[in-house]
Amino acid sequence: MTTTNTAAATTTSPAPKPTTPPAGADGGPNVFRRVLGIQAFQIVLVLVVIFLVFTALAPTAFPQWTNLRQVIQNMSILGVLGIGMTFVIVTSGIDLSVGSVLVFSGVVSADAMIWVGGDGWLTALVGLVVAVASGLAWGTVNGLLIAKAKVPPLIVTLGSLGAALGLAEVMTGGVDITKIPQVLSDNIGYGNLVGTTLPLISVIAIVFLVVFGVILHRTKFGLYTFAVGSNEEAARRVGVKVDRQLISVYALSGGLAGFAGLLSLSQFGTTAIAGQSQTNLNVIAAVVIGGTSLFGGLGTIFGTAVGLCIPAILQNGFVIVGVQPFWQQVAVGVVLVAAVYIDQRRRASAARGGGSPRKVSLAGLLQRQKS
Repeated sequence: MTTTNTAAATTTSPAPKPTTPPAGADGGPNVFRRVLGIQAFQIVLVLVVIFLVFTALAPTAFPQWTNLRQVIQNMSILGVLGIGMTFVIVTSGIDLSVGSVLVFSGVVSADAMIWVGGDGWLTALVGLVVAVASGLAWGTVNGLLIAKAKVPPLIVTLGSLGAALGLAEVMTGGVDITKIPQVLSDNIGYGNLVGTTLPLISVIAIVFLVVFGVILHRTKFGLYTFAVGSNEEAARRVGVKVDRQLISVYALSGGLAGFAGLLSLSQFGTTAIAGQSQTNLNVIAAVVIGGTSLFGGLGTIFGTAVGLCIPAILQNGFVIVGVQPFWQQVAVGVVLVAAVYIDQRRRASAARGGGSPRKVSLAGLLQRQKS
């Protein structure tokens, strides 16, 4: 008798090859390199260097809180304008009219508060509503012409720049209005947050920056804004109402310019018609220096806030150390050109590598719409 021992056949799969973690996943040097490559972080480094230089040159004056408080206060109005400009430039647009809309809204608001009469909060509330409504009106007109009439943003907002400023001068005869409710100057313009020495106008600007930062980076409105700036036609194909989005973004920019008009009245106690000639260019420079791309699709509110600090600190520091403040314009111009150059190099590098991962994913947008 023959016994056959049959061994059970067993199949064994080859042992998996050890996987190599992505470069930098363990906190290695590649992570540090990527962080250094973020433009907002680079601007922070530039800001820190500028601050340290002026601190070394004027250690008894520049780093003092009284001086820094003034710098922060001077940035507040530009900060509010910079929010709207960030949204606009992310769509690959431009808004040259914010300074003139600020002036026009301030004039209309001041006239409304004079008509109502009084120095209390009710009068100030009327002024606030009128200022924001005036800015919204200008922004909506800009958006309609850009989205519906297909007039280039540069031309539309350049026309609004002249029209808004001209109407403000017609309404006032070219003479500034100086009758402003005292409650605005005492509390908003030069008041402090309760229990601190932090300017209330700056607290308001910081709150706006935080709120609209969340809106830009954590809501569908912000996602659609990025989508329009990344690829307008592709955004249409995934269901984004591009025209409505553009109108909303320019209306937002105008409304914030109107609010900034009331803040300007509070801080300066006058409409300051002739004092805003460089405001639009200063805001655009700050937004671009902060990393928002003029080609659209990229940008952060944090970067804008940092970008605003550089010209403000340069101007203040030059005055303290005895350098002509006109050099501030030269320095800001150099930084601005450098920021745009770096952005172009990054785009060229991303194109060679198959696209930029930082741009909004339209496939992801479609998935979020369905969810």
